[in-house]
Amino acid sequence: MAILEELMESILEGDEVKAKALVEKALRSNTPAKEILNDGLIGAMNIVGVKFRDGEFFVPDVLMAAKAMKSGMELLRPMIEKSGLQPVGTAVIGTVKGDLHDIGKNLVAMMVEGNGFKVVDLGVDVSPETFVEAAKANSADLCMMSALLTTTMPVMKATIEALKEAGLGGKVKTLIGGVSVTQDFANKVGADGFGSNATAAVKVAKALIERRS
Repeated sequence: MAILEELMESILEGDEVKAKALVEKALRSNTPAKEILNDGLIGAMNIVGVKFRDGEFFVPDVLMAAKAMKSGMELLRPMIEKSGLQPVGTAVIGTVKGDLHDIGKNLVAMMVEGNGFKVVDLGVDVSPETFVEAAKANSADLCMMSALLTTTMPVMKATIEALKEAGLGGKVKTLIGGVSVTQDFANKVGADGFGSNATAAVKVAKALIERRS
């Protein structure tokens, strides 16, 4: 089995140690960083997304695969930066103010990173002001917000409005999600996109970046 095929398999198995070792092996064999990223890490996460969508993978499976991908990405990131390879886009992500739930947010963050984005994870209990500051500081393309509690969902609207007030309305696309969030709510608060789950969020994020460019 070729190194990159093995790497993909290790990610699907959620084997962090093996994934890291295979990235090292690929780098030693002079495989270009871009190839390792696209054909190894991103390729594996695309399969993970399909399996999750089709009910073959569940949240624990996706989290394990994403952690394995992340272990390989840590080794690869310096090489990617050195080669000048640009990320698909930059996303700031966080759970909104008043909400401390992070499993869904973490899952989306890892899936989005696994699909070639630079991700700035702001954690939980994130205020509109913090989202705006992070979007500015990182020249973000996307602002991704998560909420589990219905009582914190209005913070999403406040953040979207804060981005507009800061002059970032047309520059930074907004993508929201969470258990209680719906497409109808996204439309009402003026979000650019809605992700019903991690796989959908990745698909929408890519579409928003393509539309933006």
